[in-house]
Amino acid sequence: MPPARVFLRTAAMCSALLLTATACGGSDDGGGGGGGTGGGDGEAPRIAAVFSGTTTDADYTFLGLEALEAAEAEYGAETTFSESVAVPDAQRVLREYVADGYTVIWTHGSQFYDATVAVAEEAPDVVFIAEQDTEPEDVPDNVWVLDRNFHLAFYPLGVLAAATTQSQQIAYLGGATLPFSYSEVHAVEQALADVGSSATLTPVWTGDLNDPTRGQQFTSQLVAGGADVVLGSLNLGMVGAFEAVKAEPAGSVRITAKYTDKSDLAPDHYLTSVLYDFSVMLDEILGQVQDGETGGYLGMSFEQGISLQPPAGVDQAVVDQVNEVIDGLTSGEIEVERDVTPVE
Repeated sequence: MPPARVFLRTAAMCSALLLTATACGGSDDGGGGGGGTGGGDGEAPRIAAVFSGTTTDADYTFLGLEALEAAEAEYGAETTFSESVAVPDAQRVLREYVADGYTVIWTHGSQFYDATVAVAEEAPDVVFIAEQDTEPEDVPDNVWVLDRNFHLAFYPLGVLAAATTQSQQIAYLGGATLPFSYSEVHAVEQALADVGSSATLTPVWTGDLNDPTRGQQFTSQLVAGGADVVLGSLNLGMVGAFEAVKAEPAGSVRITAKYTDKSDLAPDHYLTSVLYDFSVMLDEILGQVQDGETGGYLGMSFEQGISLQPPAGVDQAVVDQVNEVIDGLTSGEIEVERDVTPVE
C-alpha cells in the first residue's frame, strides 16, 4: 500500500478503524491486480482514492472523503485513500493500489489525469475514475472521466458580482494557472458581457491553492486596488482570503467561495459559495460499473453535483436574477463557452 498516510475503511467496520499502511496491505483478502469491479458478481467494490490535500481541509479533499463514506453505506464498499499525494508520486501510488487488488481507483483532482490514464492502460481489469475539465479523446475503456465543469459554476457568480459591485471592480482569486481556472475567468467575462456590465475583472493567481498566507496577501492587494467583490477559487487558501476581507468595514467588500459552505469565516462579507457534491457523482458511476459499464463520461451540472447557496445580503431581485440564470443553464437556454485560453 502507498506509504503516505493511508486509511482503510470497511462498511462492516462502522467504527472506522484506522490502520497503518503496512497493516492495510496485510489485512486484505481480495486477490491482486485484476480483481474486476466487484459489481457483476455481487461482490462489494474495493475502492481506493488519491487525494492531493488533507481530509480535514473542510474543502475539496473533505468532499472526496464524504463521497467515499457514502459509497461505503450504499454499496458496502471497502475503501482506502492516500492524502497529500504529489503529482510525481501519483503513478507509484496507483500501481500499488492495483497490486493490492483494488477494483475501482479514483483520483480526486485533474492534476492526476495523465497518471491515471497511464496506469489504467497497464491494468485493464481495474476501473479508474479520473477527473478532468474537458471531455478528452482517446480515453481507455476502463476509465470514467468525471468532468467538473467549473466554468458552468462561475457564470452565475459573474452575474451576481455584476449586480453586487459598487466600485465596478471585480476580482478573481485563483491558485494555479491551470485550464480549469482560465475557464472560470472566461465564464465570468462572458457573464459580464451578457448582462451588459461595465465592471472590470482583475484575475490574479497566488501560486498555491492551499496557502492561507498568500491568499490573505493577494486579497488585501486586490481590495486596496478597489475591488469590492472577490470571486474565490482557492482551497485552504480561502481561509486567508476571508481574513483579508474581515479587516474591511462590514459589507464593504463581498467574497464568494467554492466547494463548501464557508459563511462562518466572514459572515459580514460573505456573498455565496458554489457547492459541489461528489457523492452523487461517485454513486452514479459505481451504479453503472455494477451494470458492466467500465468506462465513460459524466459531467457535473446544476442538475447533478453543483448548486449555489442563496446569495446573502443582497436584494431579492438579485437572488431572483441569479436563480433565473441557473434555470437557463439547466434548460440549455444559456450556454457557457468552455474557454481554456491562458489569461495574460
